[in-house]
Amino acid sequence: MAASVATTPSPDELLQAALAGDQASFGRLVEPHARELHVHCYRMLGSFHDAEDATQETLLRAWRSLPTFQGRGSLRAWLYRIATTTCLKAIRARRPHGADSSTMPYLEPYPDRLLDDLPADGPDPAAVAAQRTSVALAFVAALQRLTARQRAVLLLRDVLDWKASEVARLLGTSVPAVNSALQRARAGLGRAAPLAGVSTRSLSRQDRVVLDRFMEAWQRRDIDGLVGLLREDAVLHMPPQALRYMGREQIAGFLRTVPAEGRLDRIRLLATRANGQPAVAAYLPSDGGLEAYGVMVLTVVDEAIQAITGFQDPSLFAAFGLPQTRPR
Repeated sequence: MAASVATTPSPDELLQAALAGDQASFGRLVEPHARELHVHCYRMLGSFHDAEDATQETLLRAWRSLPTFQGRGSLRAWLYRIATTTCLKAIRARRPHGADSSTMPYLEPYPDRLLDDLPADGPDPAAVAAQRTSVALAFVAALQRLTARQRAVLLLRDVLDWKASEVARLLGTSVPAVNSALQRARAGLGRAAPLAGVSTRSLSRQDRVVLDRFMEAWQRRDIDGLVGLLREDAVLHMPPQALRYMGREQIAGFLRTVPAEGRLDRIRLLATRANGQPAVAAYLPSDGGLEAYGVMVLTVVDEAIQAITGFQDPSLFAAFGLPQTRPR
């Protein structure tokens, strides 16, 4: 007797099963889009944890409203519509905050190990490239300074390549209003465009060299060596704190006195990646070992560090696939 051959259901078959109430089929139907929806929510909200909640809410709303879809049009576009409106609702629910990224209590990094789930290719290579390079931390932070509507318009038009008419229908406005919002959003971003050459697959050679030198100097408590890696106009900041350390001298003073009271060698660093950029996970000594402390993301420009952004949040370690504790 010939062995039966398992066949993979087509998207249409999965849709029909989902419409009949099969939640597992719905999960298989939307799974190919889940990571890019999560990244879209992250760009809109600037927070990894908020993006988690928004993505779950998006998929729940999609499941409940699936009968209204019925296979008409693109499933991906339909999901993006739900994700965008979900994020707009979340933004409206937030408390007012300052205009500067350093005062945003929700700003968080995004682990590259999850960005690696984004498709490496697709029918539109330019759109794929835009998806992958528009996660740089400076760009995501700059997005948060825009109004919620400007943010949505810019991401839908410039990153996802939607037509102005499609965005207008989603936002319940006119094409001229969308074009105006896009112009204001682009002007508002200023120089915070996605970093050229950012890759979510691997770090560049220069990024790896700078990261290795940063970690080596840190463990040696070599402040001069660390300062030598910085651009003259480098900045160190730690959202949600408003305080910024500007330039080599201020950053050197911070490193000599604040982290572990200047005993940098007591803080153990582990190399990682976030937002397509080099990063380190920091562990502090604890009883019997080392305990998760925070993540620092390095922005490297022309083989020097332009910015160090620190996030004192041990809960991020799980998203990075890192343990909460380590042996000494």
